[in-house]
Amino acid sequence: MGRVTSDTTATDAAAQHAPEPPGAPPVWQRRLRRFGLPARPRTDVRARLVPAFPEPSGRLWAVFGAGPDAAARLTRWSAWAGPLLVALFAGVLRFWNLGSPRKVIFDETYYPKDAWSLLQYGYEGTWAKNANDALVGHPPQLLLSPEHSYVVHPPMGKWLIAVGEGLFGMNPFGWRFMVALLGTLSVLLVCRIGRRLMRSTALGCLAGALLAVDGLHFVMSRTALLDLIVMFWVVAAFGCLLVDRDRTRARLAGTLPVGPGGVTLPDEGVGDRLRLGWRPWRIAAGLCLGLATATKWNGLYYLAAFALMAVLWDVAARRTAGARRPFRSALRRDALPAFGATVVVALATYLASWSGWIATKGGYYRDWATSPEGRTGHWTWLPDWLRSLWHYQTEVYSFHTGLTTPHAYQSNPWSWLVLGRPVSYFYEDPKVGQDGCTAAEGCAREVLALGTPLLWWAACFALLYVLYRWLFKRDWRAGAIVCGVAAGYLPWFLYQERTIFLFYAVVFVPFLCLALAMMLGAIIGPPGSTERRRTIGAVGAGVLVLLIAWNFIYFYPLYTGMPIPKSAWHHRMWFDTWV
Repeated sequence: MGRVTSDTTATDAAAQHAPEPPGAPPVWQRRLRRFGLPARPRTDVRARLVPAFPEPSGRLWAVFGAGPDAAARLTRWSAWAGPLLVALFAGVLRFWNLGSPRKVIFDETYYPKDAWSLLQYGYEGTWAKNANDALVGHPPQLLLSPEHSYVVHPPMGKWLIAVGEGLFGMNPFGWRFMVALLGTLSVLLVCRIGRRLMRSTALGCLAGALLAVDGLHFVMSRTALLDLIVMFWVVAAFGCLLVDRDRTRARLAGTLPVGPGGVTLPDEGVGDRLRLGWRPWRIAAGLCLGLATATKWNGLYYLAAFALMAVLWDVAARRTAGARRPFRSALRRDALPAFGATVVVALATYLASWSGWIATKGGYYRDWATSPEGRTGHWTWLPDWLRSLWHYQTEVYSFHTGLTTPHAYQSNPWSWLVLGRPVSYFYEDPKVGQDGCTAAEGCAREVLALGTPLLWWAACFALLYVLYRWLFKRDWRAGAIVCGVAAGYLPWFLYQERTIFLFYAVVFVPFLCLALAMMLGAIIGPPGSTERRRTIGAVGAGVLVLLIAWNFIYFYPLYTGMPIPKSAWHHRMWFDTWV
């Protein structure tokens, strides 16, 4: 053993304090490796920043007799053809007999009527007490007056419902049209998002197909309520952020130096100091989040969660590019532009959604600022319309936080994932010979906002899987899915005294489907697995998907209000809390 001298001691100390090479993992990660945390594989930086889509195999098309060139073209086209076919399937399901039941069901007593009023006056007027029956009468009657009414949700979702009413009239098909269209388009978005997120067209289409056969999403797509509209804008914002992530990381990769053999190398200067420039997809995400918030206020939680997630993505991109202080660099160069592109754009969009109320004089609280109460205070220098609007928002907030009126179908969020208490939107019990009933015992017609049970129960395990992938495998894709579920689910635990319902969960259903698709992909097996392993995995995943599809078909009569024998209805009430 060599003698320790002052020279060797100085050399060792210098080595301990020597600068780490670019891209080296932080100290806390190196320490955790003593306890089994796996090291991130050291690959080409470009491949880590922007993972390529795996080269698809043409074996499937070859089975049908397509040559190599034709198989390659079909494989490329499947990136759009597959999602479009899944969306077509979802659209047929949602638009088929959309006008049934020809009734004003559940909260359709509010939003379609408000939407029609917006078309007429620019604000929500007042309807007669018997307006619901008059709307579906023969002939229908519109018992609307210009006297303002108090509403507690922003107008954006109602303006969208009004588009269908303007095209097809004030009838069930007209007021459900736009919601069904957005429900169909959301399936297309999930297919494309899943493809980009998991770098697999098959898994992306699987996520979209699962959403197409989810009962809660299906019922909400055929009912003129606001929650599915919020869901659509949230999913659209998520997709915009994914595109922005890929494009920004590609720009970083294109600026990094290239070493011997064409290998992209990390660079501290690029990672720490490069400005990421114009990011239109992030602005589009801010617009979508503003539209979600302008439909219902729970969009605010997604605005906060997605804005934070986008900045953390920038931190990770800069670290991978070689930044020595990625958090500080992201805060200095990315946080303020991200705030402007998301929060500022979203707030401007929210304000613009009130244009009808601002431009007219008949809306509720529209002239509050000119009343004796409104003329006092410290903000009288602001425009009257802005002070009136702010007062309106504070009153609405007080209403929402104080809403504790008991309801027969309210539920605690603890029970949502296991479908503890679904919501009945419509129920009738026609006798034989009435409304298509052919059973001597009589029939039941119901529209039940119930998720496909096997899908939701499998998704509970999928959530555990993506949490594991995020926490222990540092899989950013799993973290993004967790963020999408958490932002739509966890905030409701803050309002357990409030009257809340299971159908609020439709906002995060697409993320449950993405989580389940990711878990099914793991069951099938990663690329490089043996043929036997992937065959067994594919059979297991296929059986689960087929069971979910069967489960949707089994409950289909309860999703559409079809008349079924009373005994058949009782057989579908699997739990007492579903009645």
